[in-house]
Amino acid sequence: MQIDGRCHCGMVTYQAEIDPERVSICHCTDCQTLTGSPYRVTVICDAEQVRLTGRAPKVYGKTGDNGRTRFQHFCGDCGSPLFTSGEDGGPDDWGIRWGSIRQRDRLMPKRQVWCRSAAPWINDLAELPGCPTE
Repeated sequence: MQIDGRCHCGMVTYQAEIDPERVSICHCTDCQTLTGSPYRVTVICDAEQVRLTGRAPKVYGKTGDNGRTRFQHFCGDCGSPLFTSGEDGGPDDWGIRWGSIRQRDRLMPKRQVWCRSAAPWINDLAELPGCPTE
């Protein structure tokens, strides 16, 4: 599936070819801290499948619980998280952040990881009252 996306301010833009079956949710505490939310949604792909079309993102390296370094790519102007990549640069090494993808309404997660760190209330959201806008 061909996708395109951008950061919130539009300075960093990209296009990519992805497999919609590779969308996942991560509940790890690093993803919670980096997003300020209970989980992060990402689609995994090869670096060769991503083509930057705007300004290059800033990069921050973080060593995870597994001992491997993951690089967080984000807009240096607005701070939007865009990608993750690893130190090895192998296949299936890049992750595109779901919120930056323009076609995100067509990308449903297919699996979850680090569920032991999931917020205990995460499955009870359907019971909360909701409004279409605010």
